[in-house]
Amino acid sequence: MGQELTKAWGQPVIIENVPGAGGSIGAEKVAKATPDGYTLLMGHIGTLAVNPSLYPALPYDPVKSFAPVAWVARVPNVLVVHPSVKANSVKELVALAKARPGQLNYGSGGNGSAANLATEYFKLQTGASLLHIPYRGTGPAVTDLMGGQIQLLFTGAPAVLGQIKSGQLRALAVSSPQRLAALPDLPTVAEAGYKDFEADQWYGVVAPAGIPRDIVNKLNAQINQSLASNELKTRLANEGAIAAPTTPEAFGQLIVREIARWKPVIQSGRVKAD
Repeated sequence: MGQELTKAWGQPVIIENVPGAGGSIGAEKVAKATPDGYTLLMGHIGTLAVNPSLYPALPYDPVKSFAPVAWVARVPNVLVVHPSVKANSVKELVALAKARPGQLNYGSGGNGSAANLATEYFKLQTGASLLHIPYRGTGPAVTDLMGGQIQLLFTGAPAVLGQIKSGQLRALAVSSPQRLAALPDLPTVAEAGYKDFEADQWYGVVAPAGIPRDIVNKLNAQINQSLASNELKTRLANEGAIAAPTTPEAFGQLIVREIARWKPVIQSGRVKAD
């Protein structure tokens, strides 16, 4: 996105990666910046929806501290299992998990990660009994899934697409409301029998609260125009992402909905950040 905006505006857009506390350190930095449109945050499901329930002393409010600018993309998660798991559908997996409580292990990229939360949400919606095995990143989790040390995983499609096509892993469903273009025969979890299930990762741009409305409109228009380009759509697709151009108001409504969605998941799953 930074490259697209640089081309459009003829001046460099500098990307500063600020790690720590699930993105909270970088988000706090932007929340306290001057609201002039020159400092923006590429927020995501963690910084804007999950962290309020995951960190008890969050140094910003995702709704009050920021002005929504543009929803950039959503990244659907795919539910994959090791071939030894005797389940060829979501309902068969749920039945197996209920028949063998605590015996099926699921992996994630760590406590509080997108995979951890997606699977805890899956447990909450289906009543499946699954044991969490956290890893330090998605890569090691995928490796152990292929080796049969864990039985299932929710993760972004690019991390497992090759293994699905080669038969090393079996895909059961996708977390998004629509099917994936890369796996058109794979049903959504909702299609598989669990209505309204949705557990995608997502990204979007916010600015410090108090930014003038005309600047928000300008930023939104340019970001949406960039998202419409074939080049950016292709680059996003290579990352398993789907462009999601919309209005600032619609993105703000998404943030509010997602905060409400993930709070009970974190509480019921007793999810703690690493």
